[in-house]
Amino acid sequence: MTDTALIEAARTSKAWPFQEAQRLAKRLRDGKRGSDGELLPVLFETGYGPSGLPHIGTFQEVLRTTLVRRAYEALSGGAPTRLVAFSDDMDGLRKVPDNVPQQDMLAEHLGKPLSRIPNPFNSPYDSFAAHNNAMLREFLDRFGFDYEFVSSSDRYNSGAFDDALRGVLRNFDAILDIMLPTLREERRKTYSPVMPVSPTTGAVLQVPIEVVDAEAGTIRFTDEDGSTVEQSALGGMSKCQWKVDWAMRWVALGVDYEMYGKDLTDSGVQSGKIARVLGGNKPEGLIYELFLDENGEKISKSKGNGLTIEEWLDYGSEESLGFYIFPNPKSAKQLHVGVIPRAVDDYWQFRERLAEQPLDKQLGNPAWNLLRLNERHEGTEAPGAGDALPVPFSLLLNLIGVLGAEASKDAVWSYLDNYIENADPAAHPELDLLIDKAINYNRVFIAPTLKKRAPEDGEAAALKALDAELAEVAEDISAEDLQTIVYEIGKREEFGFENLRDWFKALYQTLLGSDQGPRMGSFITLYGIEPSRKLIAEALAKA
Repeated sequence: MTDTALIEAARTSKAWPFQEAQRLAKRLRDGKRGSDGELLPVLFETGYGPSGLPHIGTFQEVLRTTLVRRAYEALSGGAPTRLVAFSDDMDGLRKVPDNVPQQDMLAEHLGKPLSRIPNPFNSPYDSFAAHNNAMLREFLDRFGFDYEFVSSSDRYNSGAFDDALRGVLRNFDAILDIMLPTLREERRKTYSPVMPVSPTTGAVLQVPIEVVDAEAGTIRFTDEDGSTVEQSALGGMSKCQWKVDWAMRWVALGVDYEMYGKDLTDSGVQSGKIARVLGGNKPEGLIYELFLDENGEKISKSKGNGLTIEEWLDYGSEESLGFYIFPNPKSAKQLHVGVIPRAVDDYWQFRERLAEQPLDKQLGNPAWNLLRLNERHEGTEAPGAGDALPVPFSLLLNLIGVLGAEASKDAVWSYLDNYIENADPAAHPELDLLIDKAINYNRVFIAPTLKKRAPEDGEAAALKALDAELAEVAEDISAEDLQTIVYEIGKREEFGFENLRDWFKALYQTLLGSDQGPRMGSFITLYGIEPSRKLIAEALAKA
């Protein structure tokens, strides 16, 4: 397959990362060019507020942005790109987060830039923001993202944003004309596009300012003690209001693409207008829907009704999380532990299917996109395409459910010897990892809910028939042949099942203690003929 074939497929793909890339390519028809015609890297940006630790929302935004970045590289034939992870650590601390230590100390520094507040954690970093920024980088590195970290405070303090700040001061009145109609009357009285840093307290002030000299960067305002102060807004002595800051950043950094959540829709509109006033443009980008909890309610950090990324990774793989997030970002997704098992299995099914798909279908396959996520690739290569998981995650959960809440990894591997060749963790590292996840998931969410019921008359007779059949089969009988045996018993009229679904439900409820379960032929193969007969005997003893 040639690069030309990939470019053509990418330019017509209906998969959302490629549709985003197509819009960006349409805007940058000849690539991104400097004033001298030099080809420049296309800049993708994601934002992070370091008043809290990175979370699943941080992950999904970097993931989705990277998916678009890779799609753009494919359809452009390898145009240079960059991804900036921007930390807004010059922002003033508005309230003390509930989940951090030294709350009283932090309360003494309310209003100050996050990068100028002492570190409340037992870590070697010199500020609150520096600790959280380090956690962000560690978080992104853990998933192998290719990015450049940029700190707002570094840009303000070093003077790198000074020219852009002068642009804000030059266009002060025009920005006010955009912003004031969007604000409540009370807020209009104190609103200023630029917030000065108090020379006496170090706080970022929400006070009106007067532009004295835009080119010099001089402003005048009333300090917290009532005194009139005239000082520079440059070199870290001021911070732009959020929507102005966003626009200023787009223009100063030359951002070409940034996506954001539905809750920032209005901010995006106002910031886009301000960017044009500053002589730039709003970047391309989609507006994604937010996550919902199991009850369909918006996830809130204060409510604690969400699923943390650590929780997902306790019970599922990194790839499964990416797979679950991949489809249609414009639709809200319920995010809870119940979606994890299917996400794991679906990811591996899509990955196995890749090897048989034509290129246009591969581009819409989440696994193709995820396998190419963390580095540039030549051609259509997707490392690991076609790989299969030897045992479905759902089947692992069924096996471990029968083994019980105290099931060990060694015990699981001993049963896997019935099902796969070379049942050695070293030969199947990804399966070995998933066994840990399945054991965790079973212990917390499955084992406490399992309750095997006694079989009823027709069910007991059918179980006896199944036991008799299993007593006669060869040890090396295939899972498909076992499945056929189970089917045939369920279809026999004397047992009284209206349909096969009722028969399988009876098997799950009497043998496994759940309403749903695996293909029984696969389960019996994995668990073993004799152990399966023992399960049947235990169920019949209750009849």
